[in-house]
Amino acid sequence: MRPDKVGAVITAAGSSRRMGGQDKVFSVVAGKPVLAHVLDVFQECPVADRIVLVLTEGSLELGRRLVEAEGFSKVADICLGGERRQDSVAEGLRRLPGCQWVVIHDGARPCVTVDLIESGLAEARHTGAAIAAVPVKETIKVVDAEGTIQSTPRREELWVAQTPQIFRSDIIMEAYRQRTEEMTDDAALVEALGYNVRVYMGSYDNIKITTPQDLALAEIILRNK
Repeated sequence: MRPDKVGAVITAAGSSRRMGGQDKVFSVVAGKPVLAHVLDVFQECPVADRIVLVLTEGSLELGRRLVEAEGFSKVADICLGGERRQDSVAEGLRRLPGCQWVVIHDGARPCVTVDLIESGLAEARHTGAAIAAVPVKETIKVVDAEGTIQSTPRREELWVAQTPQIFRSDIIMEAYRQRTEEMTDDAALVEALGYNVRVYMGSYDNIKITTPQDLALAEIILRNK
């Protein structure tokens, strides 16, 4: 038995604005909903003890049916998300009492693997916080409102943040208690408190479903697993 429990918050309460009206996490890819692929991996992951699923109001019943039909026994709670992603994560965190570690993952990233979760937890044990990320492949430009290039950062220093993002529970709870502005990911809230966040190698296959074209790419990745 492990001495500490690991809880997971799966955020799936986004608006899916760029998906032409369909809820991306319930779009079918490789034979099952995007969200089912995510839950499959967390269900199989030995280090994950408890899952909280955060959904939109219109998807709550769909989520309950999916969890029951697929027998996702680790899903301990299904709750309604908030207006922003960080509001949804905060709702999920409140439902993980007794967990010493928290894994936060986007429900729209169906190509996550058990190895990505376990590697992230191993890294997080060093500093209390770690996120999956991949090095950028192309040159990045910083551009002003008029479209003029202001600078060209060194590509070697730039990584694309992904999820899973893993934190010691007291650190991420503190970060959410003290949040004062909107951030694009959970690590940014932790960074703002002065904690060191470790980056570990994610996967270029670990894509986030944002547009219908991403579904086609995810289909290829999942079929080739």
